[in-house]
Amino acid sequence: MSKRIFTVLILLMSLSLIGIIFVQSFYINDSVDNEKKRFNSSVTNALYAVSNKIEKNELDSYFEKYQNLDLETRSDSAAVSQLFIYQQNNNTKETLIYSSGVLEENYKLSSSLFDIGLDSINIKNIIGSSRIEVYNEFSEKEISKSPILNIVNSGRLKEAEKNYFEKNFKAYRKTIPVHKRVSTSEINALLAEELQAKNIDIDYEFAIYSNGLATKIYSDGFEMDEASPFSVFIFYDENRRSNYKLLVNFPDDRKFIFASIKGMIFLSVIFTSIIVLAYSSALYQLVKQRKIAEIKTDFINNMTHEFKTPIATINLALDAIKNPKIIDDKEKVIRYLNMIKDENRRMHAQVENVLRISKLEKNELNISKDRVEVHDIIEHAIAHVRLLVENSNGTIKTHFNAEKSTVLASEMHFTNVLVNILDNAIKYSPNELKIEIFTENIGTNIFIKIKDYGSGMSKAALKRVFEKFYREHTGNIHNVKGHGLGLSYVKRIVEDHQGHVTVESEKGKGSMFIIKLPIIT
Repeated sequence: MSKRIFTVLILLMSLSLIGIIFVQSFYINDSVDNEKKRFNSSVTNALYAVSNKIEKNELDSYFEKYQNLDLETRSDSAAVSQLFIYQQNNNTKETLIYSSGVLEENYKLSSSLFDIGLDSINIKNIIGSSRIEVYNEFSEKEISKSPILNIVNSGRLKEAEKNYFEKNFKAYRKTIPVHKRVSTSEINALLAEELQAKNIDIDYEFAIYSNGLATKIYSDGFEMDEASPFSVFIFYDENRRSNYKLLVNFPDDRKFIFASIKGMIFLSVIFTSIIVLAYSSALYQLVKQRKIAEIKTDFINNMTHEFKTPIATINLALDAIKNPKIIDDKEKVIRYLNMIKDENRRMHAQVENVLRISKLEKNELNISKDRVEVHDIIEHAIAHVRLLVENSNGTIKTHFNAEKSTVLASEMHFTNVLVNILDNAIKYSPNELKIEIFTENIGTNIFIKIKDYGSGMSKAALKRVFEKFYREHTGNIHNVKGHGLGLSYVKRIVEDHQGHVTVESEKGKGSMFIIKLPIIT
């Protein structure tokens, strides 16, 4: 996959993920707004219902008192309204006569009956009556004839009386202080009932204010909040105006609103997190696979260079042996044959190293361990690289400070571990080659420190130095031979020996590998 296609793919995936998160956020925010509106609407409707019930309860209680009064005393004034309808059917010869009347009796009752604080209140008794008569062949001359149908209704018109009573009652009652018209407990009971009916079960505080000023009607925890949207007028007068407002606050309204949609929010967050996690994992795998592809390409290039030199050397040696002048020179033939053997051994070692790492990855490498002396293994490893050090005019110094150096290890594999580290120190010391090896005991462990003063590693390389196939990027320059398997092998072998390996390095100042192994007695 080309870098351009890879970048476009990552960009499209990222935009898709951002779009999904944006849509989810918009949906959650819209749900919260809708829930707020529903909550506000439910509370407002509940407040209107409470306001209406309070007014109705007050009016009904006083109108009932009025209904139970004995009004046999003479009225202050009276008015009569009458209606008369005469209709004759020519086909049936029947005549229908409808008559009705309304008697209004005006009274002035003492205000002590209604606690309104005035001398008296005007009220009315409204009495209505109606008659329906049907005659056969009725004429004005036969008016005394009995009707074939006679329906008579009469009585007080309570609805009309109540309307008149309400108008006058509100006009006089508005002068009474609000705490004498309704109690805190009554408002609390009605609020609880109405809110519960609308499935709003949270704490609330309330109060009644008059022209923006507090009255004696309030709950203990009420605090005036100018931003609160929950208020309705209460106790309207005869002109549908009011100075009183019923206000309600909800300390935990946010929790209630979010609680009602927390299931949806929780699922949205969970599914969005899964999408983000899956995307991150996919992106990580894509980047990792791309890096692996680059590392493998680099590995193949390095392996090609590693094999190219010995193959070329072997070809030259074979061509030389074929030369008639050389083939009869036994000494030179042996020399070239030894050269071929050395180069063949070198290629064999490279192949074995790759196969060993492969077996180690599959846990197929059989490592037998015995009691060995660490100091002896170090000396053995130094012997393997001594010629390389001498050819580079370098030095290796040992500082064996550990008194106890017996460990349970594979001599062959642990020697390879030390040789790999020493080989790296030699390769990455372009100028003066100087290597120091320290040992010391700390607790029940022995620490082996191999320090060089070479080119060192960058911080980025330091984090990945033990990864398989990894080599610090140098472009197409192959001034240092290798294929990125040595230190990966080192880490796996040391860990298989219940040990631990770390590295400290600074660019331009060299590196120090530290191996920790448990000692045995």
